[in-house]
This record gives sequence, structure tokens and C-alpha cells, in this order.
Amino acid sequence: MLDVSALPKVSRSLLRDEAYERIRHAIIDGSLPPGTPLRDADLAEQLGLSRAPVRQALLRLAEDRLVVSKPQSYTRVAEFDAGDVRDAVRLVRALHELAVREALPRLGKAQIAEMREANERFRAAVAEGDVGKAIEADDELHEIPVRAYGNRAVAATLDRYTPLLRRLEYARFSSLPAHRSVARHEELIAAFEARDEAVAAQLTATIWTDLEALLEEA
Repeated sequence: MLDVSALPKVSRSLLRDEAYERIRHAIIDGSLPPGTPLRDADLAEQLGLSRAPVRQALLRLAEDRLVVSKPQSYTRVAEFDAGDVRDAVRLVRALHELAVREALPRLGKAQIAEMREANERFRAAVAEGDVGKAIEADDELHEIPVRAYGNRAVAATLDRYTPLLRRLEYARFSSLPAHRSVARHEELIAAFEARDEAVAAQLTATIWTDLEALLEEA
């Protein structure tokens, strides 16, 4: 039977969304590794749900390329697909560049301070080798310009495609030049403080392009 002990019980009212978030995170962080069979009855029991919201969550995850399914045959965690990840990197990079350009004139001192604080948490997590905390802090740092931009279509698209990249990061974190990312974050924050749009956009592109190197090991 599938071991889904890493999935906590769902307690909120939006059950299908909660099921989706819980299962998605378990796939991203490797608790449910590539190729793992996903049986809706097992998942529903572990999450304390009926099978209907779990089935809906699995359908969404299939659309996100995190799950593969063949009717009446199997549903399982998708293997890493270099083409999908490469496409996602290029899309995510372009959207973050757009968000940085649009957000830069709107970003105030408090938001820049939030970015610096997130980078300090990123630095500490990297030093401790805590992959989960490092990726969480990295997400929070890059989300600040996206939030300042305020474009819901951009935010929704990033939410859909960034997990493909984060999943690869969890699996290959030891190969990621994370210490270099700390320095690049500092440079990005300095560019925001200087209101230098060109440098901020270039650094953003470089930060996300670095993830493509992980594809060589996937």
C-alpha cells in the first residue's frame, strides 16, 4: 500500500484545493517520488477526505504535469521531463523579468527590507543544508516583486509552473550553486534600491537561468 504518512489531515473547507496543495507539495519535496502509484482511496484515507476531492486534485496535478494517468490503468507521480522543465524555466524567467520591471517603481523600503530578510533566511537555510527552508525563503523573496506588480494572471501562471522547477531543486539541491544565489539576491536587492531596472531584470534572468544546469543531472 502507498505510504502517504507525510500528508497531514485536511481541516479547511475548500477540500479539493487543500487536497491539491498537500499532494502537490509532497510531490515537489520528494515525499512522493517519481513513479509512485497514486490511489485515490489511499490518499483520501490519509487526508481524511472523501475520494471526490482527491480525484479532482489528481486531475489538476495531471494538468500541471506533476502526475500522469491512463484511464482504467494507472495514476502515478510523473517522472522528470527535461522538456517540460526547460519550457517552465523559460516561462517563469520571462514572467519574473516582467514583474521586476513593472514592480520596481512601486517597491518601497518596507518591501525591500522584506526581500533582504528573506535572503538572510535563505542564507541561513543554505548554511544548515535545510532544502525546504531555503526554497521557501527563495520563493518568498521572488514573490515580493510579483505581489507588488499585482498582475493576477502572472501570479497564477507562476503558481502553476514554478513547482516543476522547485521539484527539480529539491532533487538536485546539492548540485545547485546556492551560495552564489545568496550573492545574486543581494545584488538584485541593491538594484531595486538603486532603481536600476536594467540590472534588476538582468539579474532576475540569470537567477532563473541557473536552474537549467540542473537538467543535466535529471
